Amino acid sequence: MLLYKAIVFLPLIGSIIAGLFGRQIGAKASEYITSGLMVIVAILSWIVFFNVALAHGEGQEVIKVSVLRWIQSGGIDVEWSLRIDTLTAVMLVVVNSVSTLVHIYSMGYMHHDPHRPRFFSYLSLFTFAMLMLVTSDNLLQMFFGWEGVGLASYLLIGFWFKKPSANAAAMKAFIVNRVGDFGFILGISGLFVLFGSINFETIFAAAQTYLPHEGAEASEAVINLFGMNLDKGHAITAVCLLLFMGAMGKSAQFLLHTWLPDAMEGPTPVSALIHAATMVTAGVFLVARMSPLFELSPDALTVVTLIGAITAFFAATVGLVQNDIKRVIAYSTCSQLGYMFVALGVGAYGAAVFHLFTHAFFKALLFLCAGSVIHAVDGEQDMRYMGGLRPHIKVTFLMMLIGTLAITGVGIPFTPIGFAGYFSKDVIIEATYASHSPLSGFAFTLLVIAALFTSFYSWRLMFLTFFGKPRASADVMHHVHESPQVMLVPLYLLAIGAVLAGWIFEGRFYGEEYLDFWKGALFTAEHNELLHEFHHVPAWVALSPFIAMVLGFVTAWYMYIKSPSTPKKLAEQHRVLYQFLLNKWYFDELYDFLFVRSAKALGRFLWKKGDIGIIDTYGPNGVAAGVADVTQKVVRLQSGYLYHYAFAMLIGIAALVTWMMLGSSF
Repeated sequence: MLLYKAIVFLPLIGSIIAGLFGRQIGAKASEYITSGLMVIVAILSWIVFFNVALAHGEGQEVIKVSVLRWIQSGGIDVEWSLRIDTLTAVMLVVVNSVSTLVHIYSMGYMHHDPHRPRFFSYLSLFTFAMLMLVTSDNLLQMFFGWEGVGLASYLLIGFWFKKPSANAAAMKAFIVNRVGDFGFILGISGLFVLFGSINFETIFAAAQTYLPHEGAEASEAVINLFGMNLDKGHAITAVCLLLFMGAMGKSAQFLLHTWLPDAMEGPTPVSALIHAATMVTAGVFLVARMSPLFELSPDALTVVTLIGAITAFFAATVGLVQNDIKRVIAYSTCSQLGYMFVALGVGAYGAAVFHLFTHAFFKALLFLCAGSVIHAVDGEQDMRYMGGLRPHIKVTFLMMLIGTLAITGVGIPFTPIGFAGYFSKDVIIEATYASHSPLSGFAFTLLVIAALFTSFYSWRLMFLTFFGKPRASADVMHHVHESPQVMLVPLYLLAIGAVLAGWIFEGRFYGEEYLDFWKGALFTAEHNELLHEFHHVPAWVALSPFIAMVLGFVTAWYMYIKSPSTPKKLAEQHRVLYQFLLNKWYFDELYDFLFVRSAKALGRFLWKKGDIGIIDTYGPNGVAAGVADVTQKVVRLQSGYLYHYAFAMLIGIAALVTWMMLGSSF
C-alpha cells in the first residue's frame, strides 16, 4: 500500500521542497530533487501497470488504499482513498512518464531562467494534482484534483507574469474552465440527489438496476433541475450532460476550446505537460471513468459524439493556416481530443483511452521537439522565419519526424506495422463507422476529413521548419545549434513510445484481450456488439484514414516543396476563408463581444452609478461629507471674540424666555 501512496505524494513533497526552500538550497538542488523524485514515481508507476493492468488470471479488480477520513456530514460520507484499477494504472503511466521527461527536459530548456525553483515546484504540483484526480475514489476527491490542475495550469501558463499576454492567457484558461466546472459541480450534486452518494462503487452498483426495465411504466419525477421535473431516464441524461460540460472545459472541446491555444504563452515544457498528460486528458478520463453511467443515456452519448466530431474537424481546419509552431501543435491536440470523445460517444471506451495513451507519447514528443527548435533559433516561434534547419539540428529533425509519422497515422494497411497513431486513431474511425450511433455517418465523415487536415498541417510544419531555404536572419542561422543531451534524452524515450506503443498494446486496449485487460474498469458488457463489429468493417473504411494521410502529405509536399508560391496565391484568391481560419472562426471576437465587453460594461455601470453614484454619495462617503460640512459651519461660531459669545447667550436666553412664556399661556 505504501507503493501507491509514494506514487501520489512524492511529487507533492518535491513541490514543497522546491517551492518553500528553493532559495536556500539553490536552483540545481531544486531541479535534481523534483526530477529525481519523479524518476522514482515513474518507475513505480510502470511496476503498478504491470502488476495491475497486465496481470492475468483471477485477481482483485480494484485496489483501494485508505489515506484518511475526510468528510462526514449528513448523508455525505467521503473517505480520502486511492482507487487503483486498470484505468488508473494506465493514467499513472501516462502522467508520470511524461511529467518525468518534462522535468528532465526543463533542466536544459529553463537553464537561464532565474526562477527555476518556482518553475519546478509548479511542475511537481501540477503532477500531484493530476495524480489526485486519476486515483480518486469519489467525485469530491476527483473535484479536488480537478481544481488542482486548474490552479497549477494558471500558475504555469502565467509563469512569466511580467508579460501581459501571459497573464491574460492564464486568466483566460482559469475563467473558461470555471464555466465547465459549474456544470461539473451541478452534475456531482445531481448524482448525490439520485443515488444518495458520490462514491464510485455505490453509484456504479446502483446504476445497473436504476432505470426501469423495458416495457415498465414511466417512473415519477426524481429531481427538479432548472425548473424541470425529470424522471429517472431524463435525470440520468441531464446529469451526464452536466458532467460532460465539465469535461468540455478541461479538454477544450468546441465552444469551450478558446483557452487552449493561448496557453502557449507558458514555457514550452508546460505546453507538453498540459497537452499530453495532465489538464486536457482530465475530461476524457472523467467520461471514461463514468462510462457505466453514460451507457444508461444514449442521448448523452450522442451529444458527446457530436461535440467530439465537430471539435476534431474545427481544430483541424484552424491548424491548416497557423504560423506559430506551438499553435499548430496546440490545435492538433484539440483535434485529437475530439477523436477521443467521439470514441467515448460511440461506446468504444477502450479505443478512446488507447488514443489518449499513444497520443501522450507523440504529442509530448512534438512539443518538446518544438521547444528544441525554438531553443535553436533564439526564441523564434513563427515558422515563416525558419526553414532549412534540417542540416543544423539533425537529431531534433529526426525526433520530430517520428512524432509526425505517429500523429498522421503512418502504417501499412491490414498489417500490424505502423506508428502509434496508425493503431489508435484508425481504430476510432473504424469504430465510429461500425457503431449504432445516430451520428455514426456524420462523425465518421468529419473524422476522415480531420485526418486529411492533420496530415497536411503536420507535414506543412515539417516542410516550413526544416526544408527549403533558410528564412531567418544570417545572425540567427549562424548561431543555430542542437540542444544539449539533457533535452534530447527525453525525446529518445518519447520516440520509442511513439513508435512501439500502438503495436505492443493494441490487443489489450481494444482487441481480443479487452475484458482481461480492463477487468471492469471501463464499461465492458460482454455482448457489446461494437467490440466485435469494428474489427470487421469494409475495406474502404479501413483504408480511408490511410488515403487521407497520403493525400495530406502529397498536398503539403506540393504546396511547400514543389510550388512554394501556391499557398500565397490560394490565400489571396480565397481571402475571406483564409482570414476566417486564421482568426480561428472568430470565436475570440464573438466571445469578446458577447461576454467580455458586456461584463465590462455592466461592471462599469455598477461602478459609476451604483458604487460612486449611490453608495459613495449617500453612504459612508456622503455621511462623512455631511459631518465635515456641519463641523466646518460650527467651527465658524468659535471666533474667540467675547461679544460674539455674549450675543449668542442673549439670543439663547431670549429664545428660552419666549418658549417658557408660550408654554405657560397654554
